[in-house]
Amino acid sequence: MEIPAHIDALRTEGERMVAAAAVADPDGAVPSCPEWTVRDLIRHTGAVHRWATGFVAGGRTEPSRGGLEEAAGTWPADDDLAGWFGQGCTDLVTALADTPDDLQCWTFLAAPSPRAMWARRQAHETAVHRVDAQLAAGSPVSPCAPAFAADGIDELLVLFVPRRSSTLCADSPATLAVRCTDVDASWLLHMDSDGVTTTRTTSGGDADAACAVSGTAGDLYLALWNRKGAEDLTVEGDHAVLGQFSEVVRFR
Repeated sequence: MEIPAHIDALRTEGERMVAAAAVADPDGAVPSCPEWTVRDLIRHTGAVHRWATGFVAGGRTEPSRGGLEEAAGTWPADDDLAGWFGQGCTDLVTALADTPDDLQCWTFLAAPSPRAMWARRQAHETAVHRVDAQLAAGSPVSPCAPAFAADGIDELLVLFVPRRSSTLCADSPATLAVRCTDVDASWLLHMDSDGVTTTRTTSGGDADAACAVSGTAGDLYLALWNRKGAEDLTVEGDHAVLGQFSEVVRFR
């Protein structure tokens, strides 16, 4: 996906989250993040947006020491949670739209450019937490476009899971294939005692995988980011391999 598409997705997902926040009980539980209330969820995501805006708009080249609480400033009153969140998201969208392609600032994931990294990361950060907000509000969960969902799976499997900080590994080498059924996108994860290596694959390139999980990009996106179960997916081979992934790779 190109940067403008990620910015558009961020805007849309932010609007959806504002709508969910406006009707949810601030003290209500978030089913997909059991340790959080809606208040915690909105504060977290709104603070992340303000934190990201500081790098994009300010061109900061070093990580900020104050973290999310400093970025958030004063926490909003409960009756202003939705408006506070919406303003932060709008400011981030504006910063990403207005900044030049040659922006230089701190990043933490590989990308063609800092601007591309922040646009992609914040689009998916917001989309996943929008799902959390809709679940907490008891609202229907809006589907993600297949291309956007596949892009989010790619970010997770290629950039997040293989990081040194990941605890996903296997005493005995194992392989997990992930296949989208509605877009041309698939991946193969090699897990061993040293961690994970992920490769993008083409048709037939993962035939020897110990376990293969397939489904629509939207269903895979939510399942791999721990926002739904595997009930709408097809799992072939050793189910324990997928179980290990689901148990260890938890984004709450």
